[in-house]
Amino acid sequence: MSRAILLQSIQNHSSTFPKEEAYKSEFLALLKDQDCFLRSRLAGHLTASCWVLNPERDSVLLMQHKKLNRWLQPGGHADGEEDLLAVAKKELQEETGLVNFNVNSKIFDLDIHTIPLRKDIREHLHYDVRFLFTTANPDEIQKNHESMDLKWVNLSRVSDLCNGEQSILRMVKKSHNL
Repeated sequence: MSRAILLQSIQNHSSTFPKEEAYKSEFLALLKDQDCFLRSRLAGHLTASCWVLNPERDSVLLMQHKKLNRWLQPGGHADGEEDLLAVAKKELQEETGLVNFNVNSKIFDLDIHTIPLRKDIREHLHYDVRFLFTTANPDEIQKNHESMDLKWVNLSRVSDLCNGEQSILRMVKKSHNL
C-alpha cells in the first residue's frame, strides 16, 4: 500500500460515525506532509493498528499497553514505512505472537488521538489507520515486552476494560455489523 493507495483508501473510506468521517480531511491534509510517516514529526504522525477478532467474531484481542497503562488494540508507529497495512501486520506479529491470521486490506477505522507527554517526548497526535484481522488460532498469542497483559475480551466486556474509550467502542459496534 503506497502513499497514493493510502490516500485513495482514505478518500473512499466511509463511516456512519460522524466523528470518524470528519477525521478524513485531517488525514488527507497530513498525507501532504513528506514526514507524516515519521515519529519525529512531533505535531503528529501516522500509525497503524489491528482490530483482531477470534473465529466466532465475538471477542477481540487487546493488550494492556505498558507505557500507557491502557487496554488497546495492537499497533504502532510507521517509522518511515508508507505501507501501513505492512506496519499493522508487523506490529501484530511482534506484539501478540500471532502468525496465522487473515486481514481485510480495506481500512476498518480511522482515529486521531492524543498521546500524553512522556519523558522527553511532548504530547502529540497519532493518526491511526486501523485494519480488521481475524485468526483461526486464538491460542497462539504470546505477549511481549510492550504489554503488561494480552487477552481475548468478549465484545460485550470491552467497555469495562477500555473505560468507555469512544474510538474502541466504535470498533466494537462495527464488529457487531460484520
